[in-house]
Amino acid sequence: MTTSTLHILFSSQAAGCLRRALRDAGREDHVACYFDNLALGPINPPDLQARQHWMEGELRCKESAWAPAEADAFWNASLAGDVRRIAWMSRMSSSEYCGFLDWLLRLGDLPCEVIDFTDLAVGSHRRALSPSMLSPRELAANSVWDLAKVVGADARAHFHSLWRRLRDENAPLRVVDADGLRSAPITFFDRQLLSFAKIDWQKPARIIGDTLMEWAGEPTEPYFQAGDGILAARIAALVELGVLEARGNPMDIRQSEVRLCNQALNGGAGAA
Repeated sequence: MTTSTLHILFSSQAAGCLRRALRDAGREDHVACYFDNLALGPINPPDLQARQHWMEGELRCKESAWAPAEADAFWNASLAGDVRRIAWMSRMSSSEYCGFLDWLLRLGDLPCEVIDFTDLAVGSHRRALSPSMLSPRELAANSVWDLAKVVGADARAHFHSLWRRLRDENAPLRVVDADGLRSAPITFFDRQLLSFAKIDWQKPARIIGDTLMEWAGEPTEPYFQAGDGILAARIAALVELGVLEARGNPMDIRQSEVRLCNQALNGGAGAA
């Protein structure tokens, strides 16, 4: 017998919006947020310490977004046997999709429901795309929590198989595109970043912003691939490789400047 409803989200922004929406709607449901971005770094074994070591090396990041105590609290809540579980996710977001797949695999055969925003129409949105795209008012006005559907056996088996394969591949990155979620090398974003670099000096923040905008714009599908952390780290790596030249620390994306080196202009940039 379930005693309460627990909403499981894979975006801190979306989790905050949902908490406000539930409060405004007078609902007493609970919210649990999965903070770790499993689109980045090793996932086999699923060890926080190993991932933190990778972040420090590849992303020049010294602090984990998910402390062990937070992880324990999430798993204790989301795997409890006496709750109605509703997962909110989008197959257009690499981090949300990866978080959902990892959670669902650990859930085993316990019952759950899902709200997949990939092609979901909500209010004036023909496609909501991601729960992070909706405001608390939109969530409450459209009672989005009523759109949850049970995850059937076939769908669960598909999701489990996909995540086991990605775990076995254990690539540095996981990305989404027209073919779905797949493994990718650490250099995956390099070519796109370099397409916005110029022979003139500009701030890394401008290059990163242009890259993020291209993911969100027409005519391509609006995929949510990565944040500025991995993109800043790749710009710094391209400086170390001699493809870009820097003035200042390129990890300080708003104070430093970068430009193309001669070898990049001559076709020497490797990437993707």
